[in-house]
Amino acid sequence: MKVSTSKLRENIYRILDEVAERGVTVRVERKGRTVRIEREEQTGKLSRLARRRYLRVDPEELVHLDWSHEWRP
Repeated sequence: MKVSTSKLRENIYRILDEVAERGVTVRVERKGRTVRIEREEQTGKLSRLARRRYLRVDPEELVHLDWSHEWRP
């Protein structure tokens, strides 16, 4: 959608609602330049975490470890 600055000023809340709810991209022209308003996709906090490799061994090796000497009743 392309709008002028005066149309944006008149309908700012309606236009922003369309962008937020429907994902419509709005282009605003001002002094020969174009500014784009678009929805930013939200991601959860976990998706921004860097993936790390904590186990430096094969997980099957951990399954067969003898932990009986560590256990105290």
